Amino acid sequence: MTKNTTAKITSQHGLVYDGLIRTLGRERARIYLEANEKGLEEYRRLCGSISCGFEEKTAYVYSLRDQEMLEREVRAVNSLGFPAEFAQRLSLPLPVKGAVAFPRQAQFHPLEFIAGIQEGLPVYEHTFVENIEGHTAFTARGKIRADRFIVTTHFPFINRHGSYFLKLYQRRSYVLALEQAADVGGMYVDEARDGLSFRNYGELLLLGGGGHRTGKKGGGWQELESFAAQAYPEARVKYRWAAQDCMSLDKMPYIGRYAAGTPNLLTATGFQKWGMTTSMAAALLLCDLAQGKANDWSQAFSPSRSMLRPQLLINGLEAVANLLTPTLKRCPHMGCALKWNPRERTWDCPCHGSRFEKEGALIDNPAKRGLNKKRQD
Repeated sequence: MTKNTTAKITSQHGLVYDGLIRTLGRERARIYLEANEKGLEEYRRLCGSISCGFEEKTAYVYSLRDQEMLEREVRAVNSLGFPAEFAQRLSLPLPVKGAVAFPRQAQFHPLEFIAGIQEGLPVYEHTFVENIEGHTAFTARGKIRADRFIVTTHFPFINRHGSYFLKLYQRRSYVLALEQAADVGGMYVDEARDGLSFRNYGELLLLGGGGHRTGKKGGGWQELESFAAQAYPEARVKYRWAAQDCMSLDKMPYIGRYAAGTPNLLTATGFQKWGMTTSMAAALLLCDLAQGKANDWSQAFSPSRSMLRPQLLINGLEAVANLLTPTLKRCPHMGCALKWNPRERTWDCPCHGSRFEKEGALIDNPAKRGLNKKRQD
């Protein structure tokens, strides 16, 4: 998914901090902010020697409907020690009520960053891991033994540990790269889940939005094209793409032991559309855990924390409804009914987000095989 991100490196993840303080407590909200700021600082350090278009920008969360919620978020973030500000005027073609501004955030080119940081590392590709048990990973080519394994496969693929099939679902979102559109001067995202995002890359404006739960209907590129035609009538679509993200139960990612009973198996997932910064925070935490070191963030991000959140019921009902739907096209992950996506011409799973080409080849996990292949696990 990294190649399809809009690559905002920021600790501002929507209007998250006021909600985290109310639902999870001030200490967890503080840890979340601290971890992401440390992640941003690590990018700043690494990108000093990597040519990847790293640029400092102010990040904004705007609202079209409610100034008061923005002001509450500013107060919440300030109470955690970060200098967020309320901004009244933005360089957007929208009737905004204002925005929460985070200074000294950043954007970059993620693939150029990866190309730079992997130099000198042994990387083995095209080696399908069928299962991990204890200190052994089983592949089609043989066995790999290690003291620790870290599963960072977007959606964790081992079902018998961790209950990730209940703790996660996936959302798709869409991007247009526009020529001859405005330079908006910062990074912007709507506080509303189905709103729009903006950032520039060189002479292109990256317009994002049209999102929906994978396997459901949504605005997609058509919604973005309609908006662009009105807001930027001189602009032309140069590129388009889509991505999808794992959504957790409580708006915090799962980073740590894959499950309480797997001390040698670690994971990071559920980044809530903010995987650039939070994945770096995850790297810092996982480095400590893999070496047996204590880390003050570990409890807050633990995948074994309470699952008793409203989203758990929604995920469960979605799974039951799709398991009971009569159809011949079923996801090999857990048997949910697949939905045809005419926009991208794929078969998509509304339960957990696996996607398949028209002829059945696997595109996105957690499924481990295509529709026409025998089980590998």
